[in-house]
Amino acid sequence: MRAVAVVTDSTAALPPGLLENVDVDVVPLQVVLGGRVGAEGIDVTPADVAAALAERQAVSTSRPSPQAFATAYSRLADAGASAVVSVHISAGLSGTLDSARLAAGEAPLPVHVVDSGSTAMGLGFPVLAAAEAAAGDATAEQVVSTAKTAAGRCRALFYVDSLDALRRGGRIGQAAALVGAALLVKPLLQVVDGRIALLEKVRTASKAMARLEDVVAAEAGDGAVDIAVHHLAAPARADALVDRLRARLPGVQTAHVSEVGAAVAAHVGLGLLGVVVHHR
Repeated sequence: MRAVAVVTDSTAALPPGLLENVDVDVVPLQVVLGGRVGAEGIDVTPADVAAALAERQAVSTSRPSPQAFATAYSRLADAGASAVVSVHISAGLSGTLDSARLAAGEAPLPVHVVDSGSTAMGLGFPVLAAAEAAAGDATAEQVVSTAKTAAGRCRALFYVDSLDALRRGGRIGQAAALVGAALLVKPLLQVVDGRIALLEKVRTASKAMARLEDVVAAEAGDGAVDIAVHHLAAPARADALVDRLRARLPGVQTAHVSEVGAAVAAHVGLGLLGVVVHHR
């Protein structure tokens, strides 16, 4: 057991195969599908959520309980960790951080809780940076600083077909959602200060996705960046986008494709295509 353990939550959307190569403990959010409650990534998959949304079934989420975090922290203490750095989805998007903080106050070892200010790989990149620092025998304070620095270097941008799911879940304002519906526009969104905000309104889906690519290219510039392309039930579209971005961005160091987790899927709805840019 490394001296400093890293914990995150299941919204981090770490790509398949990547999680097996980093030393990170994941605490799942809960997803409710038609009255059935299950742990994200264990009992409920993104495909389950996509199918439910397509059938217009009710889908909701809930944060992990403080006890779930307490169990994880105690297990790591028993395994020999001297401290934990727990990096999570923005407090503006979920109550997960509150649960982690409540558990941290009663944990048998020091627990440092970090708000990533984002989700998906906007959370995943800081988690990976924290895990790398911890593997290099950094102190807990150094791991916290590394996670916060990486979080500050990320920008999350995404497209959705409709703002309905975000509106129902309270993740975007009613006024913005109504404007989008009334004008029949396709929204480009971003995460700003830990919350979802409207970036631009585009007339068609094809123009919105082209504009997303342009915004990502402008954000990345010529510098060294990592990128992650996210989707919900649209792997071919995500693969095509990451190929175009690789060709267009000279500074891409790593490029990932991953489906968003069930909890994020429940709130963004069908048609999601997103990109997280992490500046090196």
